[in-house]
Amino acid sequence: MYTYLSKISSPEDLKQLKENEIELLAQEIRCFLIDSVSKTGGHLASNLGVVELTLALHMMFDSPKDKLIWDVGHQSYIHKIICGRKEAFASLRQYKGLSGFPKRVESPHDHFETGHSSTSISAALGMAFARDLKKESFSIVAVIGDGALTGGMAFEALNHAGQSKKNITVVLNDNEMSISHNVGGLSDYLNRIRTTPIYSKVKGDMEHILSNIPAIGKSVVKTAEKAKDCIKYFFVPGVLFEELGFTYIGPIDGHNFQAMCKALKQCKNISGPVLLHVLTKKGKGYKPAETFPDEYHGVSPFKVDSGKPVAKASKISFSDVAGAALVEKAEENPKIVAITAAMPSGTGLSTFAEKFPDRFFDVGIAEQHAVTLAAGFAAEGYKPFFPVYSTFLQRGFDQVIHDVCIQSLPVTLLLDRAGVVGNDGETHHGVFDISFLSCIPNLTFMAPKDGNELKQMIDYAVNSNGPVAIRYPRGNTDVIETDNSKEIATGRGEIVYEAGKDALIIALGPMCQRALEACKQLEERGIFCTILNPRFIKPMDEFLILQYVSKCKRVYTIEDHVKHGGFGSQVVNLLNDHNIMKEVTILAYPDVFIEHGDINTIMEVYGLSSQQLFNIIDKDFAGKKSRIAMTR
Repeated sequence: MYTYLSKISSPEDLKQLKENEIELLAQEIRCFLIDSVSKTGGHLASNLGVVELTLALHMMFDSPKDKLIWDVGHQSYIHKIICGRKEAFASLRQYKGLSGFPKRVESPHDHFETGHSSTSISAALGMAFARDLKKESFSIVAVIGDGALTGGMAFEALNHAGQSKKNITVVLNDNEMSISHNVGGLSDYLNRIRTTPIYSKVKGDMEHILSNIPAIGKSVVKTAEKAKDCIKYFFVPGVLFEELGFTYIGPIDGHNFQAMCKALKQCKNISGPVLLHVLTKKGKGYKPAETFPDEYHGVSPFKVDSGKPVAKASKISFSDVAGAALVEKAEENPKIVAITAAMPSGTGLSTFAEKFPDRFFDVGIAEQHAVTLAAGFAAEGYKPFFPVYSTFLQRGFDQVIHDVCIQSLPVTLLLDRAGVVGNDGETHHGVFDISFLSCIPNLTFMAPKDGNELKQMIDYAVNSNGPVAIRYPRGNTDVIETDNSKEIATGRGEIVYEAGKDALIIALGPMCQRALEACKQLEERGIFCTILNPRFIKPMDEFLILQYVSKCKRVYTIEDHVKHGGFGSQVVNLLNDHNIMKEVTILAYPDVFIEHGDINTIMEVYGLSSQQLFNIIDKDFAGKKSRIAMTR
């Protein structure tokens, strides 16, 4: 089926092709990619945009000796295909299958693992320092998107790399998008460069001309610095990068293989740090992805002919509930503002952005800035909400402590994708937030059992005078029938289900649904349980927990989070503080990084499914079942 792709098992195979065959290979790769991702889901638009760029990199560099570092890594699929993994693509992002990001254990061609943005230049520079200390010789290339370049870490690395004078190449893949369209001054600056096709050789030419003026020679160079700089500012489009110490080349058409190879060869021959500015089109080669690149950034399985998802979600998601609740509250309260770090659609803020453009702020991929921006708003009497993926808030930990909680400012953090998220794997699982947030003074921390309770918690946050965090998972929300007529009171939980005193199950957030399913099965075995929904991670409802712990024979906690520092650990500490000697079984993730795979599969593997909860409690009460059987 694939004439040229079938010949490629390594970068060396690529170098055996003729130039006219490369274009045909690129077409086959796009067909292969669309067909494969349509079955498994994955990051489609970003990879379609870097086909020729990836081919040129592997043509001009010698991987794995030369090191290619992919920022974020969701655009590394073509790299994986070329480097011997195309046969494994049917398992992409599936449990025990191929990762959707660079993975060192998968291949010697994957030199650095990435899942969050803006890390590639730092990693590449560290490798360059190490290379030179070892007196070795190889090339290092960091491939970073213009969206990732909005992250502060990328600027820190650019600043250091320019000062270091180390030989590294930074390829700036400029497609005008991160996940959604890019925002900010840097994006505007890159747009001006795109429309000014004058290359950075002007800088070197001017110095050469000045140095060779007859009779005056090099002595005029210093006195002419200001003149040279004036000319440079007029003619060099990449002056920002030049001033940081980089040699700027570009912009280059990233879909022109020959032009890319020529530019990369030029980069290899320049001493010191080089930035190659490449223009690409996200989603290139597949009309739906070209038209709606944000929708095809990360996709579930879809029909190739129409681009429509194979299965359409019929229920509302937690993200949708949060977004709708914020719109509703913003209509009532003009002081409510919403902030996103380049994720308006992913966090349910698209409608808010449309209805309240003056109160919606997309800061780009800059979570640290987003948190402190929210603190600034709060200091001036506003009610800022920052919906952010749990895993990305990790980057703003210091700001949450220093800028929000020390000042006890009314900033609300909506932690979307809390818990395991599925196929993106360990870099994206939000399983650490309870550990790193619940230790912070002044912070109120909640977890809703369903969408109705999430809406109530957002109401609570609007009326709060201090910092609030609310964690909720990826995916759709079931409705658990309880009395939602009462307003949520600080530090008060609820009893969701009470059938008996055999076991108390303290189920955090949506784990209540799994606990209910297990309880129904347990009753058929003669085991009767009570389910407690804590609602508040902090402050914990100590009275309610202690009251029911004293009533029930056994205690179980279940949470979509790691065990160490999680909610179950806090329950154990509570009992220890009150000298209550009762064993608590904590169902949570162990001290490992959780791999990628379907959410239900992951929960089954790690003992957090309703069936696993049933099995554990059923086994613990085996003696009771025996006595029941004897009396029948």
